[in-house]
Amino acid sequence: MKNTFLSTLFVGIDVSSKTNVLCALDFQGNKLLNEKVLNNRPGAIAILDSILGCLSSNDLKYVVIAMESTSFYSTHVANFLSSSEELLPFKPLVYCLNPKTVANYRKSFVDMDKTDPLDAYVIADFARCGRITSSPWRGAQFLALQRLTRHRLHLVECITREKAYMVSNIYLKFSELAVLDKGDKPFSNTYGATSAAVLTDFLSLDDITYAPIENLVAFVREKGKNRFSNPHETARILQKAARDSYRLDKVLYEPLNVAIASSFNVIKAMENEVKAVDKAIEKNIKGLNTAEYQSLTSIPGIGPVLASGILAEIGTIISFGSNDALAKYAGLTWRVNQSGDYTSDNTKMTKTGNRYLRYYLIEAANSVKNHIPEYKDYYYKKYGEVTTHQHKRALALTARKLIRLIFGLLTRNQIYSSDKVGEIK
Repeated sequence: MKNTFLSTLFVGIDVSSKTNVLCALDFQGNKLLNEKVLNNRPGAIAILDSILGCLSSNDLKYVVIAMESTSFYSTHVANFLSSSEELLPFKPLVYCLNPKTVANYRKSFVDMDKTDPLDAYVIADFARCGRITSSPWRGAQFLALQRLTRHRLHLVECITREKAYMVSNIYLKFSELAVLDKGDKPFSNTYGATSAAVLTDFLSLDDITYAPIENLVAFVREKGKNRFSNPHETARILQKAARDSYRLDKVLYEPLNVAIASSFNVIKAMENEVKAVDKAIEKNIKGLNTAEYQSLTSIPGIGPVLASGILAEIGTIISFGSNDALAKYAGLTWRVNQSGDYTSDNTKMTKTGNRYLRYYLIEAANSVKNHIPEYKDYYYKKYGEVTTHQHKRALALTARKLIRLIFGLLTRNQIYSSDKVGEIK
C-alpha cells in the first residue's frame, strides 16, 4: 500500500463555472503542476494532457483526482476524466468532495490566503494525506437516473413550497377553514378537488353561509364525485366554518380568488409532472443493475421510484464498507451530547451527508413501516420515547434501521422475505 502511494499523483481541481485551476502533488508534497484552464471540453483535454505528461515525466503509476462537488459545474470534468481511456493504465480514482469537508481541512493551514490556486492545492493535499472517505465518481452509469430522481425531489419541494405559500391566501378568504384541526376539517385534503372548488367557485363566504343546505349538499356530492360518506355533515361543517370566519372588504374578493386558483393550478400541473417523471424513472431503472433493483423492490413498501432514488445515490454498494458508512453518507447519524456522567437524550441528526439519499431513505421508511410489522412497532416505540418532534425523530430512526436491511440485502445479493432472505437467481 505504501509503495502505491509513493507512486501516485494527487491532483486537486478548483472548479468554477468558467475556469478550472489544477494543482498536482507527489506523495512527498512536491508541487508538480499548477495550471488554469477554461471549464469546457478543450480545457478538460488540456487537464488530461497535463496529467498524462506529469505521470510520464515523473514515472508515476497511479493517479487520484479530487475536486469539490460545486453544484453541477464539476459534473462534466469529473465524468470526462473518469471515463478517459488514456488514464485507464494509471487506475484513476476521481472524487467529488463535500465542500464542507474540504473547508474544515483548510483550517489546518494557518493564515493561508484564499485564492483559486491555493484552493486547488488544499484539495490535492487533502487527497495526498488520505483524508478522502467518500466513494469515487461513478461516471455516467447512474447520472441519467440521478437526474430524474433529483428532479422529482425538486418538483416535490416546489409543491410543498406552493402549498405553504397559499395558506396565507386561504386564511384571508376563509379564516376558519384554514385553522380547523385535522379531524374537524370538512375535507381530508385541503388541496384536493372539492376543497379547490369551494375556495374558488364561491366568490364570497356569504354565498356559502346563506345557501340552502340542500344546494350545498348537492355541490359537495358533485365536486366530490359522490365519494363523501356523509355529504350532509360535510356541508354542515362547511357552512358553520363560513359563518364563523372573518369577512373581508369586497375589493379583495376577486384578487384572492385569482391567487388561490393560480396556486391550485400550479400544484396540479406539478403533480402531473411528478407522475410523468415517475414513469421515466421506471423506464430508466430497467437498464441498470437489475439484481440490486430486485433486492430493493422485494422489500414491502419500496416500489420503483423509491428504489431508483436510493440506487441513484448509492451507486455500487461495494463503495461502502459497512452500514454505518452508508448511514454516514446519507447523513442519518447523530451527534453525541455528553459531559461527565451526563448524556443528553436530545441529540441532533448530522444532516451533513447526501440529502437526496436521505430523502429517499426516509420516504422509504415511511412506506415500509406501513407494510412490515417489525418496522411499524419500531416506529411507534421511538415515537413514544419523546414528547417533541415525535414523527420526524421516529421516522429518521426507522430509516436508520432500514439502512441495515438495505445494506445486508445489497451486499449479499439477496431478496427480502418475512422469515428469511433468499439469493436472487
